[in-house]
Amino acid sequence: MGTVTISFEMSLDGVFDRMEDWFDVEDPDLVRHSDELVFGADAVLLGRESYEFFREYWPAQTDERGFADHYNALPKYVASTTLTGPLDWNCTLIEGDVAETVRELKGRYGSLISHGYGQLAATLVDAGLVDEVHAGIHPFIVGDSEKRLSAPHPVGLRLLSVEPFESGIISARYAPK
Repeated sequence: MGTVTISFEMSLDGVFDRMEDWFDVEDPDLVRHSDELVFGADAVLLGRESYEFFREYWPAQTDERGFADHYNALPKYVASTTLTGPLDWNCTLIEGDVAETVRELKGRYGSLISHGYGQLAATLVDAGLVDEVHAGIHPFIVGDSEKRLSAPHPVGLRLLSVEPFESGIISARYAPK
C-alpha cells in the first residue's frame, strides 16, 4: 500500500496562500527537501487551486537538476467539483468520491504527494488517508488578517534554537534579523 504525504509551506503566523513576500525558492535546505519529496514521488494529488496555479507555472520551467522535467512528467490527479475533464499537463480529474479514488491510487502508486493545505488535504485527513504531513514553517510574520499574529509588513526572523517535544510540538525561538 502506497503513502500519501501532504507538503505545505507557511509563515509563523499561518499564512500559506500568499508566499510572494517571504518564500525563498533558492534556500538550499528547502531545495534539498523538495528534491527528496518530489523525486521520491510516483504521482501528485492536487486541488483545483493548486492545479490551476501549478499548470501555469511548471510547464514553462527548466532547471539543471531535472526537477521541473520530473515534476511535469509525474501523473497528477485533481480533485475539483467545478472543473470538467479532460485536463492538460498529465492530469486526470478525480470524478466521484475523492477518498475512494485516493484509496485506489494508494494501491497503484508507492508514494503520492499533495501540495498545499486546502479542501483536498482536509478531505484526505478526514478519511484517514494521510501518512505524513511536511510543514515548512518559515521565519516570517506576515500579519495579513485579524486572526493571525500581526505586523505592519513581513518581518524576517533568524532562528535561535529549536526544541522538539515528545508530543510532536516544536518550540522554536526566533529573533528579528
